[in-house]
Amino acid sequence: MVLETPLRSRHEALGARLVPFGGWNMPVQYAPILDEARLVRTKVGLFDLCHMGRFTFEGPDAEKMLQKVLTNDLSKIKPGVIRYALICKPDGTVLDDVLVYRDPEIHTDFFLVVNASNRDKDMDWIVSHSGDLDCKITDRSDELAMLALQGPRSVDTLQKICNTDLSTLGYYKWTYGKVLDVECSISRTGYTGEDGFEVYFPQAKAGEFWDALLEAGEEFGIAPIGLGARDALRLEAGMSLYGHEIDESIHPLEAGLSWAVRLGKDFIGRDALARIKEEGLSRKLVGLLCEGKRVPRQGYEIASAGEKVGFVCSGTWSPVKEAPIGTGYVPVALAEPGTRLDIMIKDKAIPAEVVALPFYKRES
Repeated sequence: MVLETPLRSRHEALGARLVPFGGWNMPVQYAPILDEARLVRTKVGLFDLCHMGRFTFEGPDAEKMLQKVLTNDLSKIKPGVIRYALICKPDGTVLDDVLVYRDPEIHTDFFLVVNASNRDKDMDWIVSHSGDLDCKITDRSDELAMLALQGPRSVDTLQKICNTDLSTLGYYKWTYGKVLDVECSISRTGYTGEDGFEVYFPQAKAGEFWDALLEAGEEFGIAPIGLGARDALRLEAGMSLYGHEIDESIHPLEAGLSWAVRLGKDFIGRDALARIKEEGLSRKLVGLLCEGKRVPRQGYEIASAGEKVGFVCSGTWSPVKEAPIGTGYVPVALAEPGTRLDIMIKDKAIPAEVVALPFYKRES
């Protein structure tokens, strides 16, 4: 069964092309994908993220339980702060990547945002490792809607219908406030490399909020944005996508995510990752800047001197670079920026250069 967000009728009315994604029917585009990506970089885009998983953790042992299953150190997260983390298996490979929020008011409680396709898997994994800890775990994915604004005019757009002074909300912070006089959670993160916000609110209000945000952003050039542009934006920003750069065959150190792994505390997969770090990596995730017009796709072979040396994880046409870009895993010896490789596209070798990630970083 393919799931629907509460905004399907609005997507259809806006002319969106809907496709299956992570078990959901989602808008891949409303307009040309590259036009949507450029709009987010210069103005503001509105994203339907109701498909994402949303869990709450309440009780005196919430931190202790999440410390066990997440790679980042929750003891370092202050109230109202958000951190990126991973859920790993005992061998160190990645079950999912998540955002973990410490409640700004009830400091012992946490909120977790997980990938849509991994929602059930993540919940089962966390519950199976909860033991007798005193923590209430609630899947609120069907109760809460989630919309995101991304782009330089996102703060101007949201501020028009929000009672919280958004200029005081820092990056990777969250708070409670009112939007359209409705109690909401408001966070400032994003998956595009731009400034932006996420708003969490009762699902019954999804249509009203969607319409109000489009109206509020009209003077700033707002448009709804689909998954196609979101993928291009996150790839330019060097952000991993589960099922591409990371999965259950890849560990976070080779994926360049060691900054989200705290080996000084205990968690599932910690011993395996400590051993891997000590032994050294055999491969690394790299950025690939390709020649010509052909875009690399997931699974394409990467070659050096005619020999297969790795594989492509993601690829797109980059509006920022005005060239095809991608990510892929290659041996450490071939991971230095400037290294010349070939990407095999239908038996044709397309020259590519290894470049440092990200491809794009916005000015502060």
